[in-house]
Amino acid sequence: MSNKLGKLLEIPASCVDEINALLLDPDNRAIDAFLKVVEKYGTPEEINRQAEEARRLPHLMERLQQVAPAYVDDLKWLEEQRAKDRFISMDEYRRKILGDRAESMPFDEGMAVTLEISALQYFPFLIEEAKQAIQNGELMPGRFIRVRKMKEQEADGDILAVAAAMQIVGATYVETLDTKGTDGSNIHLGGPETITGYFGGVGQPNEYPLKWLDELLYYYTTYGIRQVLNINPGTVFLGYLLYKLGVDNEFKISVYMGNDNPYAALWTLIGAKLFSRPDGTSPLIGFNWSNSVNNETIEISAQIRRDLGFEDVVRFEHHITETYKSIVRQPYDRLEELVEIADHVANISAKHEGAPPEVEVTREHPSDILDYFRDKSEIEAAGEMGYMLRNYLDKHDSVNRTARALTENGLTFIAARNLHHR
Repeated sequence: MSNKLGKLLEIPASCVDEINALLLDPDNRAIDAFLKVVEKYGTPEEINRQAEEARRLPHLMERLQQVAPAYVDDLKWLEEQRAKDRFISMDEYRRKILGDRAESMPFDEGMAVTLEISALQYFPFLIEEAKQAIQNGELMPGRFIRVRKMKEQEADGDILAVAAAMQIVGATYVETLDTKGTDGSNIHLGGPETITGYFGGVGQPNEYPLKWLDELLYYYTTYGIRQVLNINPGTVFLGYLLYKLGVDNEFKISVYMGNDNPYAALWTLIGAKLFSRPDGTSPLIGFNWSNSVNNETIEISAQIRRDLGFEDVVRFEHHITETYKSIVRQPYDRLEELVEIADHVANISAKHEGAPPEVEVTREHPSDILDYFRDKSEIEAAGEMGYMLRNYLDKHDSVNRTARALTENGLTFIAARNLHHR
């Protein structure tokens, strides 16, 4: 870069002063409305205390007993399997894949890829996945994405059961709040079928960022849910502000944001830096790339992330497989590209949202992202819950396909920590 030309990009301190003055202006209607929503739930310290109590495992189990006692039995079974070391360990897995080579092959744990699955819609699917993993010596993901309607899963106990299960298996997870433009508020969307990419994606029009904030704080204080999906620049900004106040919220940016180049990453990460805490942390912990990105974009953005001190803070999440219908052109399979980049770009997660295309074409009901937006009652009435389970287990198989490929190439990964990393 030309040093003389590049110096023209320097931001003067006076601009930072003007931004601070704007944020602290008591007559700023936007900031005042944000603060009023937060104040409904108490001080940041009070909000965090509520969340900590809500997410305690005994507390979750006690509440779940009142809503769905059968799920408590499932969770106790899961705890028993973990205690008995029924899940394959990392050493056992590597010997299974590599044989004698496992003893001499070096693995750089600092470059471990997080194995991610999307979307875990129903808690019973997790139990079926665990049974298959035990039976076949397979790996459970280290990260789960959820896109099920919050009020629906609050009613049937899924929200409690999954929160407890994630602590038992040692995985991170993300919930998707109900406040988004699919309810008719976004005039560009005729329904879920138009959701996948036009006119700003899902959207959070008008007052919706404040509704999103209110919903986030409700689930944070009521269930201890720390990580949620973020789909809009406005709600990303509010997520930054909330963390700056002292609330320990976290979010991941959705693929629907359409971040598909290094400059989008630069702008997003600059915002994260401006509102980071003195310890260097940010609520932005996951950055889901558009499905269009190539490895060069990820590499350039990784340099930006590193230089801003976010390499260990912000995970780059990248789809390796996608649902077969309603979101990308098929065939879509990025496994080879992941293997190429995983040895030199840290803190990546490999997201699996479908089976490899050659498997999907054999299914009576290929995976379809529009299924995420269907009511549970509709799926059950149509007799299609079995299809949903098959699609989910196909994603589990994709996770294990990726783990095998990484292992065969001397690369490593993060699976469910409490089950496999012992």
